[in-house]
Amino acid sequence: MDSDDEAGSEVPTVSATVSGPPNPELKKLLVFKVYKRRWFVLLVFCLINCSNATIWLTFAPVANQSAQHLKVGLEEINWLSLVYMVVAIPLSFGTTWMLDTFGLRITLILGSWLNMFGAMVRFCGVLPSEKIQVLYPVVMLGQTLGALAQPLIIFAPTKLAALWFPDHQRATANMIASMSNPLGILLANLISPMVAKTSGQIPALLIVYAVPACITCFLATVGIRSSCPPTPPSASAEFSNSEPFVQGLKLLLKNKNYLVLLVCFGAGIAVFTCFSTLLEQILCVNGYTNDFAGLCGGLFIAFGIVGAGALGLYVDKTKKFNESVKINMCFSTLACIAFAVVSQLRDQNVAVAAVCSLFGFFGFAIYPVAMELSVECSYPVGEATSAGLIFISGQVQSVLYIIILQALTRRLADSPTSTCGSAVLSWRVPMLVMAGLSTLFTCCFVVFFHTRYRRLETGTNKESNGSIPTEHAPSVQG
Repeated sequence: MDSDDEAGSEVPTVSATVSGPPNPELKKLLVFKVYKRRWFVLLVFCLINCSNATIWLTFAPVANQSAQHLKVGLEEINWLSLVYMVVAIPLSFGTTWMLDTFGLRITLILGSWLNMFGAMVRFCGVLPSEKIQVLYPVVMLGQTLGALAQPLIIFAPTKLAALWFPDHQRATANMIASMSNPLGILLANLISPMVAKTSGQIPALLIVYAVPACITCFLATVGIRSSCPPTPPSASAEFSNSEPFVQGLKLLLKNKNYLVLLVCFGAGIAVFTCFSTLLEQILCVNGYTNDFAGLCGGLFIAFGIVGAGALGLYVDKTKKFNESVKINMCFSTLACIAFAVVSQLRDQNVAVAAVCSLFGFFGFAIYPVAMELSVECSYPVGEATSAGLIFISGQVQSVLYIIILQALTRRLADSPTSTCGSAVLSWRVPMLVMAGLSTLFTCCFVVFFHTRYRRLETGTNKESNGSIPTEHAPSVQG
């Protein structure tokens, strides 16, 4: 082990496993180590995830400027973001298989290269040229490459946390990795309007996002040397890939608790997607400006990151995954109901902003913990498979809910305070339906979801079978 890896790490778990009778000659000592470079791997992953999120939503905050520069309508600009959702659903099964079969390193490096190529192709598509008049198709190609990278990246947090971090840091590591995506969304909402104030500044905006994509690709290719450390950080990490992909799918479909989590938490993801996608359209009807809608979206994400950080640290110490998710889902649903009410009122800026902040604080906090819970209730199925299917469920339900909510709107003949432009739609019924769906699936989850923490139990059993008690084990650092 290199000396750089040996200094300054935490004291890991040490246990011994005994095969057969308690004969010293048959005793095998198994030492679990943690390595300082796990933080570098986590950092590189967060940078890739954040970069991919900024590329995803580059054009949404500057839709009008983008439409003018690319000479297309707003609907075509919306598809530059929607392509991520369309591509992610069919590719998700292949991504989970790839993560569990080829490992973390190859998957992340491939994702970083696709992300970089997508960013560069987009930039080439907006360069001024008298001969080339196919700006939009080239930009869409770049967005599609970025969309291909997203499942490779966004499914990895649970696997990264399981392979590189000990039991008492897994939830925190998963939280940090998962929240780098909404952080990228927040940065896109801040950077895009700041850089692209006019349509002529769109090329400068795309190079701003292309540079970090190139840097993160270099760091991933050169810096991530292996999918997992030489020695596992915990007993459960040793068997992270114990079940083949197809067999894992069969086990998940027979696991009632996992299916409850799959449907109910997938619905939660869908509600959050609807909120983020439709926020501006919902608020403009009652006179709230686009700037205020952007502020609410920023508060939603910022408070969500804070809530996820706090809950991640709490769960790492207490291991109360089940209770934490259920309580936060209840508070998140209450916030969703409150938003359905206050969003229909005029001149309630403080109330709307406060509700959006609370919705993000309780709702975002659920995501990383629920992903960890999906692994706990489905162990020994691979982390990418169990977490990936929940992401797929969320994406499928997101598309369905958005279609339903938009179909339930009705055109208003007159709305003097509206800032929506020519088409003014009433969102009163869709908001009540969204609140009802959130309430329904939260109640189903609270009532029907009861699970053991299988991965934690596996680690505890292995340590209890050892000849060296964990609390008296010698300090081993890696």
